[in-house]
Amino acid sequence: MRPLLFSLFMFVTGSPCAFAQLASYVDNQNQVIVWDKGMTRKIDFLTPTDMKIGRTAIPYLDNSRSFKIYHNNRVTPVNIGFTNSYFATDNLVAFLNQKSLNVFDNGVIKNLTGVCDQYFIADSLILFLDSYKGAYKAYYGGKIHNIESYFSDSSLSSIKVTDNIIAYNNFANQFKIFFHGELLSQEDYPVSGFEVGRNTVAYVDIDRKFKVFHNGKTFLLDDFPPKSYKAGDNVVAYVTADGYFKIFYADSARSVGFMSGNYQVVDNIVAFKDQSNMLKVFYKGEVTTVDNYYPTNMVIQYNSLAYVNFGNTLRLFSEGEIYDVTNAELTNWQLNYDVIQYQLGQNLFRVFYKGEEY
Repeated sequence: MRPLLFSLFMFVTGSPCAFAQLASYVDNQNQVIVWDKGMTRKIDFLTPTDMKIGRTAIPYLDNSRSFKIYHNNRVTPVNIGFTNSYFATDNLVAFLNQKSLNVFDNGVIKNLTGVCDQYFIADSLILFLDSYKGAYKAYYGGKIHNIESYFSDSSLSSIKVTDNIIAYNNFANQFKIFFHGELLSQEDYPVSGFEVGRNTVAYVDIDRKFKVFHNGKTFLLDDFPPKSYKAGDNVVAYVTADGYFKIFYADSARSVGFMSGNYQVVDNIVAFKDQSNMLKVFYKGEVTTVDNYYPTNMVIQYNSLAYVNFGNTLRLFSEGEIYDVTNAELTNWQLNYDVIQYQLGQNLFRVFYKGEEY
C-alpha cells in the first residue's frame, strides 16, 4: 500500500478529484493542505468556512469568509466578504457577488453580467440571463455568445445544459442546440422531450420520430418514440416501443437484448439489469458482467461505478476493470470522478485509484 498523503485528520469538503488530481484536508494544526498531482501544499492557516473541489481549481471561503481560489499551485484572493454563492466544475469556477455573475477560467476572472436572475453552470460553459441587457447568453471557450433575446413576459422553456452543450425550445417554438460555440436551429418545431449529455442530444421530434444529435450530426434511430431513453457522454440508451434495449454509441445503435429491468446512464457508464437479473455495464463499446445481481444502491460517475455487495465488499468498476477494493467494515465511502475515498474507524482515510491504494 502506498503512503496515504491525506493525513489522518478530517477531510474538509469531501474526497479527491481524480481528473483534477486535486484534494484538500485540514491537518492537526488546522492548516489547509492541498494535494495536487502528488505534491502537498499549505494554502491557509485556518479552517475555511466552506470549500468545493473542481477539476482544475479549489474555490473556498476562508475563515473570515473572504473568497479565494487555488489554481495552478497558487491561491488567488478574489474579494473580501462579497461572494454569496459559488460553484466548481471540471474547468470553471463561477461565483455570484449579490447578482453579479463572474467566472474564473484558467486563472482569469471575468465579469459576465452585473445583474443575473437565472443561470445554468456546466463543465465547460455557463448559460445565463443578462437581465441588464435583456438577453440569454452563453460563456464558452473564453467568449460570451448571444443565445436569445429575452421578453419580460416569458422565458426559455425546457432548457437543459450539460458538459459542453445547451438544448432548448425557444420563444418561437423552435428547438435549438448550442454546441462548440455555434447556435444550431435543430428543428423548426418544438420537441416534446429531450435528454442531453456530452456532445449528445436525444429527442423525439414533432412527428414522434426518435433522433440523436451527436458531434454535429443528426441520426434517425427509430420511426416510433421509445418507451424510455437516457443520454450520457457520447452515449444514449433506450427501450424501443417493442421492448428491446438498445445503445447508441460511436454513431450507430446496437441491440443489447430484451429489456425487463432497470438501467442507468451517467457520464460514460450505462448500467443495466439483464434478463437474469445480473448487473452489466456498457462502457465505450464493451459490455461487462459486474455481478450476479443488480444492486439497489450504486454510485456512478465518469468512468466508474461503485457499490457494497452482499459479501460486504466495496466493489468498483472503473475504465473497464473490476476491483474488490476492501471488505473491511467501513465508516463511510465516496466515489468522486474515478477515485474512491473510504474511512475505517474515526481517523483512518484511504484512497483507491486505478488499482492502487494510497
